[in-house]
Amino acid sequence: MVADRYDVVVVGAGGDGPVAAWKLAEAGLSVLVLEAGPFHGNEEWPKPHEEPGGEASSSVDDLSGELLDEQFTTREFEMVNKLVFGPADHERGFWFRKFPGDGAILQCAGVGGTTLHYTGNHPRAYPASIDEQGHWPIDYADLVPYYQEIEEMCEVKPAPVTAKEELFFRGAAAAGWELIDGLNVTEPGYRPQPNAIRQPDAALHVDAGYDGDFTYPDVEGDTLALGNIAGNPHPRGAPFEEKAKRASNVSFVPAALRTGNVTIRPNAFATGIETARALGDTPRATGVRFRDTWSGSVERVDADVVVLAAGAIETPRLWLNADLPRNEWVGRGMTIHFGDNVMGLWDADDLDDALGKPRIDQHQGQDIAARFDYPGLGMLQTVGTHPGLGAILGFGTSASGFAFQNDPADAPWDTVGRLAGRELKRLLAGYRRMLQVLVVSDDRPHARNGVTTAPGVADEHGPVPLVNYEPSEADRRRRDRLAEIAAEILRAGGASHVHRSDSPPTALHVHSTMRMGKVVDEACEAYDVEGLFVADHSALANSVGGANPTNTGQALAARTAEKIVDRYF
Repeated sequence: MVADRYDVVVVGAGGDGPVAAWKLAEAGLSVLVLEAGPFHGNEEWPKPHEEPGGEASSSVDDLSGELLDEQFTTREFEMVNKLVFGPADHERGFWFRKFPGDGAILQCAGVGGTTLHYTGNHPRAYPASIDEQGHWPIDYADLVPYYQEIEEMCEVKPAPVTAKEELFFRGAAAAGWELIDGLNVTEPGYRPQPNAIRQPDAALHVDAGYDGDFTYPDVEGDTLALGNIAGNPHPRGAPFEEKAKRASNVSFVPAALRTGNVTIRPNAFATGIETARALGDTPRATGVRFRDTWSGSVERVDADVVVLAAGAIETPRLWLNADLPRNEWVGRGMTIHFGDNVMGLWDADDLDDALGKPRIDQHQGQDIAARFDYPGLGMLQTVGTHPGLGAILGFGTSASGFAFQNDPADAPWDTVGRLAGRELKRLLAGYRRMLQVLVVSDDRPHARNGVTTAPGVADEHGPVPLVNYEPSEADRRRRDRLAEIAAEILRAGGASHVHRSDSPPTALHVHSTMRMGKVVDEACEAYDVEGLFVADHSALANSVGGANPTNTGQALAARTAEKIVDRYF
């Protein structure tokens, strides 16, 4: 049951909220976590998308690996629809956001948040992005002990190497880049991904000759089965906490519940922040209003401290829709790692010479297991996908129109833009001989980019978020240079055809809409509201250099929780 009052209310059980809840609860505080979406793999909600189920969960014994196996089917389209940002009852439609142009926002609802749609990548920020870009009120060294704590909790290790990673590493070395050895990256180079995925069972080694069904306890850890970005219950048959991918629902939620001080209330969409006047004119956060997404009833819970961890779109939306002081940087400065896709196609004979087999087979290994880092520009990552998703990302969308309209003369790629007809069929027919590289740029915060609320457009939770993003010329140059490096690596690895998508902006990694130093101070407490903290990616002061942001968001959330204890308890 949900009580009327807690020491702390955390709004959002995504990648960062459970980290803050765990740290606060370990300090002995009572914590309520409100989550707008459902709670998968919990016996209080055996059919989370069909009926309301229980009210809340406060025990780790409620977690069920068997239910997670049933609910996370690994059928790609089904899982994307199941986890997309919307209520548990999808008959009511998804929650609407306005994102102008051809772009998209990739976020999930549910306990675990967007780490439910997660490749497990857990690198640290580039030190230069914190210490040299002038955006942060803290130093990189301040985050290192929290990185270490998060990496231990998430069991972060270098990803295992299958054919697609080996081919990328060969290309990077042939192109003249060095292998990076270390977690704090200061020079460009390539390396295995630091992934929050348990290492594969020794039985799966290429020389072991495994011939089983990849279920627990016969196999523990990662099964090297691709296509589990959305959900991922592997290994099948494993208890909830023994699942290989250490998304926040598997890593930090059980740890938080085990303290005995945390209650998680899913299907609860926060709609307002309660305040009272403190000394002077500064308001003080005193609680949260939220709406039950099944019944529609609106409830209130009081707290000494409120932590916003609803994500870089919903956290500023909640502020803007609440009766809180206006700050010109609320919602502003959004970064999304302005990205692109570059694809390489190999001839079978060349692959046989390089790998000893005529195929790359993207479906083998972890989804994203190799990376190239370039502090100051961003990063490249190999991406393993199923043919449908690969076709959409690599060939189906483009800001350059159709490929037959474009002349790639003097460019390092053979084609650029959206493919169609015979050329699309030719490349897709070679899917098992293809390698996709995701370009992730170090885009910088600009006041014009961010989240406002759409005038005259509201849902049951208030005016909906309107998201604007327009990269600067410098952002475009960084992305273009990374795309060129990706093409050079693919060519050096032996690719016979290179295609660049020139993708439209997609909000894949969303950060910096409630920036440290602008909206919140060095402890992530709001300048304008006492007792109101931000503990999600919106508090990041920039795009952390282009590195995947989960590790940094979680490290900052852990640090923020300690600051809350110091200041208020």
